[in-house]
Amino acid sequence: MWLAISAHLACAQSPRYAFAVIANVVTSPAEEPAAQRLVDAIGRDSQIAFVVYDGNLKGAHELCADHVYDNRHALLDASRPPLVFVPGERDWVTCGSNGSGAYDPVERLDFLRQNFFGDSKSLGQAPLTLTRESEVSRFRPYRENVRWQLGDTVFIGLNAPDGNNHYLNAGGRNGEFEDRVIANGFWLEHAAEYAKRRNARAIVIFMQGNALAEHYDRTDHFAWLRFRRAPRDGYAELRRSLVRLAQAFRGPIIIVNTDEAKLARGFAIDQPLRTEKGTRIDNVTRIAFSLRDPQTQWLQVEADMARSTPLRVSVRDVPKHLPLLPAQPPALAPGAASSTPLPDMPEVSSMPDVTEIPGMPQAPDVTPTPPAPGGASSTFNSPASNPVVMPDWPGRNGNVGNLGNFDNNGAHKAEPPGAPASGGSY
Repeated sequence: MWLAISAHLACAQSPRYAFAVIANVVTSPAEEPAAQRLVDAIGRDSQIAFVVYDGNLKGAHELCADHVYDNRHALLDASRPPLVFVPGERDWVTCGSNGSGAYDPVERLDFLRQNFFGDSKSLGQAPLTLTRESEVSRFRPYRENVRWQLGDTVFIGLNAPDGNNHYLNAGGRNGEFEDRVIANGFWLEHAAEYAKRRNARAIVIFMQGNALAEHYDRTDHFAWLRFRRAPRDGYAELRRSLVRLAQAFRGPIIIVNTDEAKLARGFAIDQPLRTEKGTRIDNVTRIAFSLRDPQTQWLQVEADMARSTPLRVSVRDVPKHLPLLPAQPPALAPGAASSTPLPDMPEVSSMPDVTEIPGMPQAPDVTPTPPAPGGASSTFNSPASNPVVMPDWPGRNGNVGNLGNFDNNGAHKAEPPGAPASGGSY
């Protein structure tokens, strides 16, 4: 079954490409060969322009030791397409637990910054050139917050992990949390200004934490009457920054994050962001994903700005006959990825759900940026049958089409039995 979001506006010719998103792939050394096979399978798909590893390079009870990070760095760096790593909860937040070695989480975050984000390049055999927040002198430590652009879309990587965003309930100052909240807010504000200057049509944000809660941030004027204080929400400031981003940049904003809940299709799409008054932010859409088997599946987003529905979301599977790789993949020599022909990606027997995210208006005087090195292809698989039309996307001028297919909480309504193959309203 396919899901689709309709749009009114046609788009001018722009690059066609796809990107893959994975997370939570490795929880122990025994799973490294399967993770290497996943990275290899993604690299064999000639559509993929880049890969995002959206957090959790290690298991919850795995030691946060240097050699563990070194092994996982080598695993990700073997990716044929460029790979952008976004740190997650298990990568540093939970390192203070006894099961993870009782490390200092902030020290482990600094280790990641030095070893995974040491220069302007992404990971992978054909790395992307990234803009890091650390290039701003005030935010020198925040190498993990990155930005890059492909075509008319600006991509952002943000350090906002699960674990309540590393807000500590114990006494004392939450120095790391408070400083990073300011840095993240600045990076989102800067993204809006950059996207407007470049006449970008959309912004895509990757973060590991599920920051968009079901409730909205209504001010509680009577909290002082309660004897018991409610737990502090470590994502409240981030949501306010996202609201300001959506108000400053009126184009579509897509947030991609992992979800601990089991999702029937492997991913879910909703619009949960609201203002303090409870008004839904209509130009922000979230893609939450929780893959059934993170070692054999990846989230794939195909972009074709010439289509009226330019973004399609699906779950792809590693071909069953693809063998496990050796424990340590050999590093490719410079140019080897382009000189050695790769076998064609086998056809997948069943294509899971695909959501088409609606068209985005062509910005004036935009010169398309060539696809990143690593093999974006202009050939896409034909969509499966039985698309279901979902709501119109808000345009950059703020006009919003029919949003009747989201319920009052911003969740996408389930498909009714017997929905027409050509789409339609609910």
